[in-house]
Amino acid sequence: MKILILGGSRFLGRHLVAAAQAGGHDVTTFNRGQSDPTPAPDVVSLRGDRDGDLAALRGGRWDVAVDTSGYVPRLVAAAVAALHDQIEHYTFISSISVYADPSIRNLDETDAVGELEDSSVEEINGETYGPLKALCEQAAEAGLPGRVLNVRPGLIVGPYDPTDRFTYWPVRIARGGEVLCPDQPEIACQLIDARDLAAWIVRMAEQRKTGEYNATGPATALTVRGLFEQCRTVSGSDATFAWTDAAFLEAQGLDELRNLPVWSDQEFAGIMAVNIEKATDDGLSFRPLAETIRDTLAWAATRPADYQWRAGLAAEREANLLRRWHEGQR
Repeated sequence: MKILILGGSRFLGRHLVAAAQAGGHDVTTFNRGQSDPTPAPDVVSLRGDRDGDLAALRGGRWDVAVDTSGYVPRLVAAAVAALHDQIEHYTFISSISVYADPSIRNLDETDAVGELEDSSVEEINGETYGPLKALCEQAAEAGLPGRVLNVRPGLIVGPYDPTDRFTYWPVRIARGGEVLCPDQPEIACQLIDARDLAAWIVRMAEQRKTGEYNATGPATALTVRGLFEQCRTVSGSDATFAWTDAAFLEAQGLDELRNLPVWSDQEFAGIMAVNIEKATDDGLSFRPLAETIRDTLAWAATRPADYQWRAGLAAEREANLLRRWHEGQR
């Protein structure tokens, strides 16, 4: 099978390349060449820009395309139009953030998605990201009716994650000592290793599956406490957990996605508790969480000592927050 990956140089994209090659498929990537200008071995690398420079796609022929880099419907529609006669099947990487009411637990693929008052908006922020992804799904289906698979991942984790939303926790807990943690340790937590997601996407593309699929994990219920305790076990650290309440965290100006990235208040609790039965019925499976943690720690250890974290808390700030928390408890 010939696979075109729109993106393919970062995180999920590079794992898709590896999964496709492991399955014996020929891989072509299309991107600007900025994130990782050196393509993987035996990969055809096309250069261009989704916003106005799709010339490199002309004349190509692929069995399937996987779109990892679509965020606004105008650009998804343009890619679909350019590829209409050159592919059989299109997989769009969407998000579970598409749902209109993220507070509802057990959301499935039939639940309503968010909408924008102005569908021409292209600014991506916390309010527009989900509805824009929903519009992207619709744009893909409109351009290639009956030929589109819309994958809605949750928190994607593992080696090469550029966001640090998961990586912060294994690394911080491995360092040991008292760890500032969000309250509600028994709240649900869902995540999926990028390698598991990539392998499943390739299998679904092979079968030309279509429709919408929530794609996160694990197979059995996981809590924030369970995640953190697994991180401690895998690293063998002496970490202890300071479960600090939401009022204190909010008073300190902490951002749930940036500073404590598995912390989510009730308004968004459903996003960490979606229904994944449709995907697991179609073969989505998961490696042990301990393996993901171990491999993430090993990869993180290869980064420069002065690496600037994109999520989490700097050690000094965490220590100050812990001090204030304990003083308030007296």
